[in-house]
Amino acid sequence: MSKHRPSKKVTNVKKGVHLGHKAKKRFGQNFLNDADIIDRIVRAINPKVGDKLLEIGPGLGAITEPVAELTDVLNVVELDRELAHRLKTHPFYGSKLNIFEGDALQFDFNEIIKPGEKFKIFGNLPYNISTPLLFHLYNYLDSIENMHFMLQKEVVNRMCAAPNSKAFGRLSVMTQYYCKTIPVTEVPPSAFIPPPKVDSAVIRLIPKPHEERNQVNPATLNTVCLEAFNQRRKTLRNSLSNIISQEVMVELGIDPNLRAENLTLLQFIELAQWLDKNKDKKD
Repeated sequence: MSKHRPSKKVTNVKKGVHLGHKAKKRFGQNFLNDADIIDRIVRAINPKVGDKLLEIGPGLGAITEPVAELTDVLNVVELDRELAHRLKTHPFYGSKLNIFEGDALQFDFNEIIKPGEKFKIFGNLPYNISTPLLFHLYNYLDSIENMHFMLQKEVVNRMCAAPNSKAFGRLSVMTQYYCKTIPVTEVPPSAFIPPPKVDSAVIRLIPKPHEERNQVNPATLNTVCLEAFNQRRKTLRNSLSNIISQEVMVELGIDPNLRAENLTLLQFIELAQWLDKNKDKKD
């Protein structure tokens, strides 16, 4: 694999200018500029000719270029019109790119994904929209082979967290209901221009088989998580009192004196399944 070596001659770190483009705070832009990190991400994605590929937020092309070099077609979704234009006129890879201008949060990915296709999706996601964007993408998991995202390290830790830890919360439960989570690499602020104020990390998400993602209404599971984790220090007897009685918890083999962070994913699923079956009951 040839290495993508970002140029340092057209970079002004203090002003957030990289390759002639000034980072825009409203878009949460931080441009990856570390060749070794880029290589690690590309190897994790493992793009090949014939793969269905989709990048969210390609920016200045740090990951776009080495991926495009290894494949024949790459779909990208970019909100910044200036950056989208740069990609359209790219001297080497512009002809390989299908560019969709728009907000990934509002984007209907069925414009790109056709029935029966499985996509590899990746990107350096703006940290201010990462969680809602992940939940948006979970609606398309039947058409996704895997996802690789750069996120705030704290978010990756929460996505991968196990029960009985402070990081375990709604994002942990919902993500692990949908996907297998695998940390790929950690990324320091110095790898970006301008450098963010937080550490970053790359995560691999592999959608679980459809039958495992069809055990319960996801909206119900989300409701249980919202209630349970809304006030983490409360016991389940109190935090879930609006939707499930302690008697029901006992029937399900769940100790109402536990806190939300002490439950397993399976126990959250069981609570949501009970709610789905007893929508008009509280006890």
